[in-house]
Amino acid sequence: MSKTKSSKGVSKIFVLDTNVILHDHSCLRNFQDNDIVIPIVVFEELDKFKKGNDEVNYNAREFTRELDKVAGDNLFNGGIPLGKNLGKLRVELGHKASDKVSDSFFEDTADNRILSIALYVKDQNPDRPVILVSKDINLRLKAKAFGLPAQDYLTDKVADIDILKKEIEEVPLADEMLELFYKNNELPATKLKQTFHHNEYVILRGNSKSALAYYDKPSGNFKRVEKHRAYGIEPRNSEQAFSLDALLRTDVQLVALTGKAGTGKTLLALAAALEQEKIYDQILIARPVVPLSNKDLGYLPGDVESKIAPYMQPLYDNINFIKTRYKSTNREYVRIEEISKSEKLVITPLAYIRGRSLTNVFFIIDEAQNLTPHEIKTIITRAGEGTKLVFTGDIFQIDSPYLDIKSNGLTYLSDKMLGQEIFAHVNLVKGERSLLAELASNLL
Repeated sequence: MSKTKSSKGVSKIFVLDTNVILHDHSCLRNFQDNDIVIPIVVFEELDKFKKGNDEVNYNAREFTRELDKVAGDNLFNGGIPLGKNLGKLRVELGHKASDKVSDSFFEDTADNRILSIALYVKDQNPDRPVILVSKDINLRLKAKAFGLPAQDYLTDKVADIDILKKEIEEVPLADEMLELFYKNNELPATKLKQTFHHNEYVILRGNSKSALAYYDKPSGNFKRVEKHRAYGIEPRNSEQAFSLDALLRTDVQLVALTGKAGTGKTLLALAAALEQEKIYDQILIARPVVPLSNKDLGYLPGDVESKIAPYMQPLYDNINFIKTRYKSTNREYVRIEEISKSEKLVITPLAYIRGRSLTNVFFIIDEAQNLTPHEIKTIITRAGEGTKLVFTGDIFQIDSPYLDIKSNGLTYLSDKMLGQEIFAHVNLVKGERSLLAELASNLL
């Protein structure tokens, strides 16, 4: 999380905001030997989240259970040790806001009370660095305005995202080497002076023609990628060809497709799932529900299906688009209708799969940039034998107020899994939805 000591060799005091706990219920173990202070108002906020099936509800409950195991009388008086090589944890009771805070904020909000407690802790510990940790950028700015150091929760942040943003690499190749590649459908990568990670997709570029390939680390060779067609959907560019290759390869069990809207991520994943529906027991398509203006689904009218329908509609749109590739009498069209009615093809909010064991399932998780790293881990650890997981999303379009380009689950997944034999990542850059959509995406 942070260096163990400050520049003067003194351990730090971290004051935690509620959203840090809701993001990672095991956060107390990630501050090394620095002390941790939890404002009492945090428990009041956690209490509001203890009921529900979303990840924040789970984290609220788990944190409370964990704290109950270690809590003692000293939790509110001096603090309790968290373990070997860890600091102390204590709960700080409420304190009257200073005149400066009262004059600055007219409302008595939880954030302002947390800020007041953090400033009190700072005043009481003039010889130690006191830092407010929050995933709320506005609260961090408030703290800094009062001279209180504040930072994001850094434990699961990815340091370098350049490899996740870059376009498909073009590798220059002599024409005779390219001819050899076409002849054998593979080529030793040792003939090139570059290093590549496993399942990295590249374009081998000669003087007059090119070839699509991926790097196979066990053999040390580039292997040829053919342009596949999946359930009426044909790749329109090299990025889509690489995506379909990863989606259709049985040796790749985990796929991450990143890219802006209109690049075809979800459509390609769904087409690949339908193309392989005979080898899987079920096709699951899910996405996290991120309500507008932080309103819960309960604010929406109707039953559960009516409430979630607006969030799932883009997925149904992709299915309908694939159906338009065929006449209503075609076998493929009829088959989509059949597997939908038999619930072999299921579209559902992501929260509804908690606790399930997913065996022999083709599972597409759309809008994965709105998931936390812990949520990503929870989903992947549900995968049983024969299951393939596909995460799609745009790391530049995040709807959650407490995630960013470096801390969201899709970025975390792509960074941590890069180079693993069962994992492939493709970043799609070129939009194919329409000229209008591409123009808007680039200019607006």
